Amino acid sequence: MSSAPPSPSPRPARIRRLPLAGVLRPGKPSDIWFKPASSVVVATAIPNLTLLALGRLDLVMYTMAGSFCALYAHNLPYAARARALAWVVAGMTASIAVALVTASLTASAVVLVAVGAVLAAAQKTLCDATRIGPPGHLIFTFISSASLFAPQTLGQVPGHVALTVAGGAVAWLVGMAPALVRPHGPERRATARALHAAAAYTETRAARTAQDSGPAAEKARAAAAGAVHAAWQSLLATGAPGVAARRALARLVVRAEEALAAPAAADPAALRSWAAGLRGTGAVPRPGDVRPGEEDELLGVDAELAGPKASLWRRIAPGSPLLPIALRTAVGCALAGYASLALGIGRPYWALVTAASLYQANVTLTWNRGVQRVVGNLVGVLAFAAIAPFAHLGHAELIVSCLVLAFGAEALISRNYWMGSVCVTPMALLVTEFARFQQPGELIVERVVDTLVGAALGVAAAVLVTNRRAADQIERALAATDLARERAEAGLAGAGAVDQAGRRLAAALVDLRAAADAAAGEWWQRALPEQRVVDAERAGHRTLAATVRRRSGENGQGTRARAGAADAWEGARA
Repeated sequence: MSSAPPSPSPRPARIRRLPLAGVLRPGKPSDIWFKPASSVVVATAIPNLTLLALGRLDLVMYTMAGSFCALYAHNLPYAARARALAWVVAGMTASIAVALVTASLTASAVVLVAVGAVLAAAQKTLCDATRIGPPGHLIFTFISSASLFAPQTLGQVPGHVALTVAGGAVAWLVGMAPALVRPHGPERRATARALHAAAAYTETRAARTAQDSGPAAEKARAAAAGAVHAAWQSLLATGAPGVAARRALARLVVRAEEALAAPAAADPAALRSWAAGLRGTGAVPRPGDVRPGEEDELLGVDAELAGPKASLWRRIAPGSPLLPIALRTAVGCALAGYASLALGIGRPYWALVTAASLYQANVTLTWNRGVQRVVGNLVGVLAFAAIAPFAHLGHAELIVSCLVLAFGAEALISRNYWMGSVCVTPMALLVTEFARFQQPGELIVERVVDTLVGAALGVAAAVLVTNRRAADQIERALAATDLARERAEAGLAGAGAVDQAGRRLAAALVDLRAAADAAAGEWWQRALPEQRVVDAERAGHRTLAATVRRRSGENGQGTRARAGAADAWEGARA
């Protein structure tokens, strides 16, 4: 079996600098930003206009809790989305129920902040463990924290929870509605991303040699490997292997895999042409070297189904890398909420939510989010001052303002978090006015103070609550990658299933890169095995390339892959 070459001693541990450069720079928008943006507008407008007609806009907060579930799961195939959205609605309902029952039983702000901090930590942990995706725990925390401070009696709780369920049902229907028009849209987009990423890698690699790939090519390769892995996961979630559309998309993902295996032989223009052909609802492009009637094997299905799946409990059990982040969330939210109380702010949940919004995979990313949150909120309160006169003209104008801001937040937040916060902040302030209009000046002052308090104490908690498990997670990921590579090499030697082993190796490489990136941004961290990670990734990708070429050669999917199988195997052994 091959093994990663020996690496030099790790560099001494050091405190990493917290950056400012580039933190506020806008990026490229998400390719599906308009989907959550339009979904949340529709899902919110229906119950809001209904309550307006009934003259009960004081109940908007409860229906909006369910409506905001429409922001989730837009990257998932519809079969998986139906389940995910149902769980999101259930989680939101449970959060609201806990918050409202607590609010009805006690008026102690000290107790309410403590419950809010614990809820925020639990929501953060569960969202990370389930990998539900954007917007993560933040919506849950915002809604439940605000509900904790809403005057409530125990007899009102069932009715208010029922309103949340009703709003969630509308959100579920809105989220599933596009399946009627484009039933395989999410899988087509995931496949297109894989093709684009593979094309970018082949173009980046073209200027380098196989022995000197360079950092840009390494980064592009990791991104392409992640996109290909995500495409397979999307296809695996669609249903039975025999679905024709899925098999057609699988052929294209195979081409993306082959481009990673042999970038010099790949045609980036063809890859991008196939990706462009996946737009809309037309026929899935068919690669020219596939003979009519040829049955392509759907790579990776058996591996995904046969592989052991970690239960949710294992992901959050003692020893989980998620627990230090959960502790940071609980401590930071509690500190922010109590500091706001000490300053006499009437809405301490704003400081709590600000702290909760910061926590990312490591301290550096948390710091970045803190800077973005402060800048976005400060600009957002100025936007609120400009919007408030129009919103105060009447309840219809208030609803329109909130809908426009909700759309704007989703349109901008994928470019940079602070840009989305410019719309989120005035929307959050306007939501407090559905029961009664308030003085804008008072709301602005309290929001600014809570933002600064929450951001400062949230970042402080992230620095003080260390995450020593980040380096341990790298060691576990390295061990898993080495084991997966050895099994793949055994399969190449004829002692196992190449397809299954290759799929597990691809997943292990994605996990290794995620673990390394997360640990690299931690403070107070012991020296990281950076060179070992690089060596393991290079050895793993060589072996992965060999498995892709071997599988392609066995299934008649390209003469170039068949001709290079032996050379790739020798390269993996080197």
